[in-house]
Amino acid sequence: MNALHPRVRLRWGLLALLLVAVLGGIVTALDRFVLAITPLLGVGVAAILLVLAVLYIVALYRRWRYELQADALELERGVVTQVETAVPYVRVQHVDTQRDPLDRALGLGKVVVYTAGSRGADVTVPGLTVEDARALRNRLRDLAIESEPEDAV
Repeated sequence: MNALHPRVRLRWGLLALLLVAVLGGIVTALDRFVLAITPLLGVGVAAILLVLAVLYIVALYRRWRYELQADALELERGVVTQVETAVPYVRVQHVDTQRDPLDRALGLGKVVVYTAGSRGADVTVPGLTVEDARALRNRLRDLAIESEPEDAV
């Protein structure tokens, strides 16, 4: 099984930090204008959430794995709810690589796999280097073509 690039933890951490800051600000505002418990309530809540976020990110990174098997892309992910997914190559319609501004800043990308019978992306493999994302996309495309030459990507 292949692991994600370690920089994905930084990506997840930055997003968690933003969420913690927003939630801490909301709790601070509620405390100041409604509850009047203590001026440090928002800071305390933010600190607890930040610790929980770090623990979650570490656990998620350890659990996230993917592998190209003979007939399907296999994924294992999740902390609270652990999910194992198999995407048969014969079901792959098309494969994209995507990089949002944060991904570009960190030198990361993701591979998005679209399958037959779905409206949106069925599977996303995040936290790959640009080169690994392109290689995975191209390999998935080739495996889809090999599995069903007349109907594949």
